[in-house]
Amino acid sequence: MNSKYKNIIDYTRQYKMENTYCGRKVGVAVIDTGVFPHNDIKANVIDFYDCISGRKNPYDNNGHGTHVSGIIAGSGFSSRGAFIGINPDAAIIGIKALNQKGSGKAHHVLQALEYILKNKEKYNIRIVNISIGGSDDYKDLDNIALIDGVEMAWENGLVVVAAAGNNGPDSGTITAPGVSRKIITVGSSDDMKKTNRPVSYSSRGPTCHCIIKPDILCAGSKIPSLANNNTGYVTKSGTSMSTPIISGAISLLLEKHPDMTPKDVKIAIKNTAKDLGISKNIQGYGELDIEKLLKI
Repeated sequence: MNSKYKNIIDYTRQYKMENTYCGRKVGVAVIDTGVFPHNDIKANVIDFYDCISGRKNPYDNNGHGTHVSGIIAGSGFSSRGAFIGINPDAAIIGIKALNQKGSGKAHHVLQALEYILKNKEKYNIRIVNISIGGSDDYKDLDNIALIDGVEMAWENGLVVVAAAGNNGPDSGTITAPGVSRKIITVGSSDDMKKTNRPVSYSSRGPTCHCIIKPDILCAGSKIPSLANNNTGYVTKSGTSMSTPIISGAISLLLEKHPDMTPKDVKIAIKNTAKDLGISKNIQGYGELDIEKLLKI
Protein backbone atom coordinates (compact mmCIF):
# COMPACT_ATOMS: atom_id res chain seq x y z
CA MET A 1 0.00 0.00 0.00
CA ASN A 2 1.15 3.53 -0.76
CA SER A 3 2.77 4.82 2.45
CA LYS A 4 1.16 8.26 2.23
CA TYR A 5 -2.25 6.70 1.77
CA LYS A 6 -1.61 4.31 4.67
CA ASN A 7 -0.79 7.25 6.92
CA ILE A 8 -4.07 8.92 5.98
CA ILE A 9 -6.06 5.73 6.60
CA ASP A 10 -4.33 5.12 9.94
CA TYR A 11 -5.18 8.65 11.05
CA THR A 12 -8.81 8.60 9.93
CA ARG A 13 -9.38 5.19 11.50
CA GLN A 14 -8.22 6.51 14.88
CA TYR A 15 -10.04 9.82 14.35
CA LYS A 16 -13.38 8.10 13.89
CA MET A 17 -12.89 6.06 17.05
CA GLU A 18 -12.23 9.19 19.10
CA ASN A 19 -14.91 11.62 17.86
CA THR A 20 -18.56 11.33 18.83
CA TYR A 21 -19.87 13.42 15.93
CA CYS A 22 -18.66 10.81 13.46
CA GLY A 23 -21.32 8.62 11.92
CA ARG A 24 -23.51 11.31 10.38
CA LYS A 25 -24.42 10.11 6.91
CA VAL A 26 -22.83 12.64 4.59
CA GLY A 27 -23.89 11.81 1.03
CA VAL A 28 -21.21 11.53 -1.64
CA ALA A 29 -22.40 11.22 -5.23
CA VAL A 30 -19.88 9.30 -7.34
CA ILE A 31 -20.23 9.98 -11.07
CA ASP A 32 -18.33 7.13 -12.67
CA THR A 33 -18.74 3.64 -14.15
CA GLY A 34 -21.25 2.62 -11.47
CA VAL A 35 -20.77 0.76 -8.21
CA PHE A 36 -20.76 -2.99 -7.66
CA PRO A 37 -22.48 -4.16 -4.44
CA HIS A 38 -19.23 -5.42 -2.93
CA ASN A 39 -19.56 -6.72 0.63
CA ASP A 40 -17.53 -3.72 1.84
CA ILE A 41 -19.72 -1.04 0.26
CA LYS A 42 -23.24 -2.35 -0.38
CA ALA A 43 -24.58 -1.11 2.97
CA ASN A 44 -23.36 2.40 2.13
CA VAL A 45 -24.97 2.59 -1.32
CA ILE A 46 -28.24 4.36 -0.55
CA ASP A 47 -29.12 5.18 -4.15
CA PHE A 48 -28.09 4.24 -7.68
CA TYR A 49 -28.85 5.93 -10.98
CA ASP A 50 -27.89 4.57 -14.38
CA CYS A 51 -27.52 7.15 -17.16
CA ILE A 52 -26.29 4.53 -19.65
CA SER A 53 -28.81 1.67 -19.63
CA GLY A 54 -31.45 2.70 -17.11
CA ARG A 55 -30.92 -0.33 -14.89
CA LYS A 56 -32.28 -0.04 -11.36
CA ASN A 57 -29.90 -2.17 -9.30
CA PRO A 58 -26.28 -1.16 -8.62
CA TYR A 59 -23.67 -2.61 -10.97
CA ASP A 60 -20.27 -1.74 -12.40
CA ASN A 61 -19.11 -3.54 -15.53
CA ASN A 62 -15.78 -1.72 -15.53
CA GLY A 63 -14.65 -1.50 -11.89
CA HIS A 64 -13.36 2.08 -11.80
CA GLY A 65 -16.38 3.50 -9.95
CA THR A 66 -16.36 0.69 -7.40
CA HIS A 67 -12.68 1.32 -6.69
CA VAL A 68 -13.34 5.05 -6.25
CA SER A 69 -16.35 4.40 -3.98
CA GLY A 70 -14.29 2.03 -1.83
CA ILE A 71 -11.62 4.67 -1.26
CA ILE A 72 -14.32 6.97 0.07
CA ALA A 73 -16.36 4.57 2.19
CA GLY A 74 -15.17 0.94 2.10
CA SER A 75 -15.72 -0.85 5.41
CA GLY A 76 -12.73 -3.20 5.15
CA PHE A 77 -15.00 -6.12 6.08
CA SER A 78 -13.71 -8.65 3.55
CA SER A 79 -10.06 -7.87 4.38
CA ARG A 80 -10.61 -7.78 8.16
CA GLY A 81 -9.82 -4.10 8.19
CA ALA A 82 -6.72 -4.20 6.00
CA PHE A 83 -8.28 -2.21 3.16
CA ILE A 84 -10.66 0.36 4.59
CA GLY A 85 -11.92 3.63 3.12
CA ILE A 86 -11.46 7.16 4.40
CA ASN A 87 -14.96 7.38 5.92
CA PRO A 88 -16.89 4.09 6.23
CA ASP A 89 -19.90 6.06 7.49
CA ALA A 90 -20.30 8.05 4.28
CA ALA A 91 -23.36 7.36 2.15
CA ILE A 92 -22.67 6.60 -1.50
CA ILE A 93 -24.97 7.70 -4.29
CA GLY A 94 -23.60 5.70 -7.22
CA ILE A 95 -24.22 7.17 -10.65
CA LYS A 96 -23.25 5.34 -13.81
CA ALA A 97 -22.31 7.86 -16.49
CA LEU A 98 -19.47 5.89 -18.12
CA ASN A 99 -19.73 2.65 -20.07
CA GLN A 100 -17.97 -0.69 -19.74
CA LYS A 101 -14.81 0.73 -21.34
CA GLY A 102 -14.74 3.66 -18.92
CA SER A 103 -15.66 6.21 -21.55
CA GLY A 104 -18.74 8.34 -21.82
CA LYS A 105 -20.44 11.38 -23.19
CA ALA A 106 -20.81 14.82 -21.70
CA HIS A 107 -24.60 14.66 -21.79
CA HIS A 108 -24.56 11.62 -19.48
CA VAL A 109 -22.44 13.51 -16.92
CA LEU A 110 -24.80 16.47 -17.21
CA GLN A 111 -27.74 14.10 -16.73
CA ALA A 112 -26.01 12.79 -13.59
CA LEU A 113 -25.53 16.32 -12.24
CA GLU A 114 -29.18 17.12 -12.89
CA TYR A 115 -30.21 13.99 -10.96
CA ILE A 116 -27.94 14.94 -8.06
CA LEU A 117 -29.37 18.45 -7.84
CA LYS A 118 -32.89 17.05 -7.88
CA ASN A 119 -32.16 14.60 -5.04
CA LYS A 120 -29.58 16.38 -2.90
CA GLU A 121 -31.92 17.00 0.03
CA LYS A 122 -33.45 13.53 -0.14
CA TYR A 123 -30.07 11.81 0.23
CA ASN A 124 -28.15 14.59 2.03
CA ILE A 125 -25.77 14.84 -0.93
CA ARG A 126 -23.00 17.28 0.01
CA ILE A 127 -20.15 16.14 -2.25
CA VAL A 128 -19.87 15.20 -5.92
CA ASN A 129 -16.83 13.07 -6.80
CA ILE A 130 -15.82 13.21 -10.47
CA SER A 131 -12.79 10.97 -11.03
CA ILE A 132 -13.16 11.43 -14.77
CA GLY A 133 -12.32 14.13 -17.25
CA GLY A 134 -12.68 15.22 -20.82
CA SER A 135 -9.83 16.54 -22.90
CA ASP A 136 -7.74 19.61 -22.18
CA ASP A 137 -9.26 21.35 -25.21
CA TYR A 138 -11.04 24.13 -23.38
CA LYS A 139 -12.83 25.36 -26.51
CA ASP A 140 -14.60 22.03 -27.00
CA LEU A 141 -18.36 22.52 -26.59
CA ASP A 142 -18.76 19.38 -24.48
CA ASN A 143 -16.05 20.57 -22.11
CA ILE A 144 -17.69 23.99 -21.82
CA ALA A 145 -20.97 22.26 -20.95
CA LEU A 146 -19.23 20.12 -18.30
CA ILE A 147 -17.69 23.19 -16.70
CA ASP A 148 -21.03 24.99 -16.67
CA GLY A 149 -22.64 21.89 -15.13
CA VAL A 150 -20.22 21.51 -12.23
CA GLU A 151 -20.31 25.22 -11.51
CA MET A 152 -24.08 25.12 -11.30
CA ALA A 153 -23.79 22.24 -8.81
CA TRP A 154 -21.25 24.26 -6.79
CA GLU A 155 -23.50 27.31 -6.75
CA ASN A 156 -26.31 25.10 -5.47
CA GLY A 157 -24.34 24.06 -2.40
CA LEU A 158 -22.50 20.94 -3.60
CA VAL A 159 -18.77 20.52 -3.05
CA VAL A 160 -17.54 19.29 -6.43
CA VAL A 161 -14.22 17.42 -6.34
CA ALA A 162 -12.69 16.52 -9.72
CA ALA A 163 -9.54 14.83 -10.97
CA ALA A 164 -6.85 17.00 -12.54
CA GLY A 165 -6.19 14.32 -15.16
CA ASN A 166 -3.24 12.10 -16.03
CA ASN A 167 -1.75 14.14 -18.90
CA GLY A 168 1.36 15.47 -17.11
CA PRO A 169 4.07 16.51 -16.84
CA ASP A 170 3.50 19.24 -19.43
CA SER A 171 1.86 22.48 -18.33
CA GLY A 172 -1.67 23.39 -19.40
CA THR A 173 -2.88 19.78 -19.23
CA ILE A 174 -5.69 19.95 -16.64
CA THR A 175 -8.78 18.24 -18.06
CA ALA A 176 -12.40 19.39 -17.97
CA PRO A 177 -14.24 19.84 -15.68
CA GLY A 178 -11.19 20.23 -13.43
CA VAL A 179 -10.32 23.50 -15.17
CA SER A 180 -13.28 25.18 -13.48
CA ARG A 181 -12.26 28.12 -11.33
CA LYS A 182 -14.77 27.22 -8.62
CA ILE A 183 -14.48 23.50 -7.93
CA ILE A 184 -11.74 21.59 -6.08
CA THR A 185 -9.31 19.99 -8.54
CA VAL A 186 -7.06 17.20 -7.30
CA GLY A 187 -3.62 16.06 -8.48
CA SER A 188 -1.26 13.34 -7.31
CA SER A 189 1.68 13.95 -4.97
CA ASP A 190 3.41 10.59 -4.94
CA ASP A 191 7.10 9.77 -4.68
CA MET A 192 8.17 13.22 -3.52
CA LYS A 193 11.11 11.83 -1.55
CA LYS A 194 12.73 10.46 -4.69
CA THR A 195 11.89 13.10 -7.28
CA ASN A 196 10.99 16.25 -5.33
CA ARG A 197 7.98 16.63 -7.63
CA PRO A 198 4.73 14.80 -8.24
CA VAL A 199 4.77 11.74 -10.45
CA SER A 200 4.85 12.60 -14.11
CA TYR A 201 1.27 11.64 -14.97
CA SER A 202 -0.44 14.25 -12.77
CA SER A 203 -1.75 17.09 -14.95
CA ARG A 204 -0.48 20.63 -14.47
CA GLY A 205 -1.88 24.12 -14.83
CA PRO A 206 -2.35 26.85 -15.63
CA THR A 207 -5.67 26.75 -17.43
CA CYS A 208 -6.26 28.71 -20.64
CA HIS A 209 -7.68 31.47 -18.43
CA CYS A 210 -4.43 31.57 -16.41
CA ILE A 211 -6.06 29.99 -13.35
CA ILE A 212 -3.70 28.10 -11.06
CA LYS A 213 -4.63 24.41 -10.97
CA PRO A 214 -4.76 21.86 -9.41
CA ASP A 215 -6.01 23.09 -6.04
CA ILE A 216 -4.67 20.27 -3.85
CA LEU A 217 -2.48 17.18 -4.07
CA CYS A 218 -2.59 13.85 -2.27
CA ALA A 219 -1.52 10.24 -2.77
CA GLY A 220 -2.61 8.62 -6.02
CA SER A 221 -0.27 5.76 -6.92
CA LYS A 222 -0.74 2.14 -5.88
CA ILE A 223 -3.99 2.72 -4.01
CA PRO A 224 -5.81 -0.51 -2.98
CA SER A 225 -9.59 -0.58 -2.99
CA LEU A 226 -12.58 -2.65 -4.04
CA ALA A 227 -12.80 -4.81 -7.14
CA ASN A 228 -16.10 -5.21 -8.97
CA ASN A 229 -16.89 -8.55 -7.36
CA ASN A 230 -18.18 -9.55 -3.93
CA THR A 231 -15.00 -9.73 -1.89
CA GLY A 232 -11.98 -8.80 -4.05
CA TYR A 233 -9.53 -5.91 -4.00
CA VAL A 234 -7.41 -4.31 -6.69
CA THR A 235 -4.71 -1.64 -6.79
CA LYS A 236 -4.97 1.32 -9.16
CA SER A 237 -3.06 4.56 -9.77
CA GLY A 238 -3.97 8.00 -11.07
CA THR A 239 -5.54 11.28 -10.09
CA SER A 240 -8.80 9.30 -10.20
CA MET A 241 -7.62 7.70 -6.96
CA SER A 242 -6.41 10.96 -5.42
CA THR A 243 -9.82 12.55 -5.91
CA PRO A 244 -11.88 10.23 -3.64
CA ILE A 245 -9.27 10.60 -0.89
CA ILE A 246 -10.07 14.31 -0.87
CA SER A 247 -13.82 13.60 -1.12
CA GLY A 248 -13.57 11.22 1.84
CA ALA A 249 -11.63 13.78 3.87
CA ILE A 250 -14.25 16.44 3.09
CA SER A 251 -17.03 14.06 4.15
CA LEU A 252 -15.36 13.81 7.56
CA LEU A 253 -15.04 17.59 7.72
CA LEU A 254 -18.75 17.97 6.93
CA GLU A 255 -19.69 15.45 9.61
CA LYS A 256 -18.06 17.84 12.07
CA HIS A 257 -19.21 21.07 10.40
CA PRO A 258 -22.44 20.35 8.52
CA ASP A 259 -23.13 24.05 7.96
CA MET A 260 -19.99 24.60 5.88
CA THR A 261 -20.56 25.90 2.36
CA PRO A 262 -18.51 24.77 -0.65
CA LYS A 263 -16.53 28.01 -0.35
CA ASP A 264 -15.87 27.29 3.35
CA VAL A 265 -14.61 23.82 2.48
CA LYS A 266 -12.28 25.11 -0.21
CA ILE A 267 -10.86 27.72 2.17
CA ALA A 268 -10.30 24.99 4.78
CA ILE A 269 -8.47 22.84 2.22
CA LYS A 270 -6.35 25.86 1.24
CA ASN A 271 -5.48 26.94 4.77
CA THR A 272 -4.43 23.50 6.00
CA ALA A 273 -2.49 22.24 2.96
CA LYS A 274 1.21 21.51 3.29
CA ASP A 275 3.26 23.76 0.99
CA LEU A 276 5.74 21.54 -0.86
CA GLY A 277 7.81 24.45 -2.12
CA ILE A 278 7.20 23.78 -5.79
CA SER A 279 5.29 25.56 -8.55
CA LYS A 280 1.70 26.45 -7.72
CA ASN A 281 0.70 24.99 -11.09
CA ILE A 282 2.00 21.63 -9.91
CA GLN A 283 0.89 21.66 -6.28
CA GLY A 284 -1.88 24.27 -6.04
CA TYR A 285 -2.26 25.07 -2.34
CA GLY A 286 -0.05 22.09 -1.50
CA GLU A 287 -0.56 18.56 -0.23
CA LEU A 288 -3.46 17.37 1.92
CA ASP A 289 -2.72 17.48 5.64
CA ILE A 290 -5.73 15.59 6.93
CA GLU A 291 -4.82 16.02 10.58
CA LYS A 292 -4.80 19.81 10.29
CA LEU A 293 -7.95 19.77 8.17
CA LEU A 294 -9.93 17.78 10.72
CA LYS A 295 -8.75 19.94 13.61
CA ILE A 296 -10.67 22.91 12.19
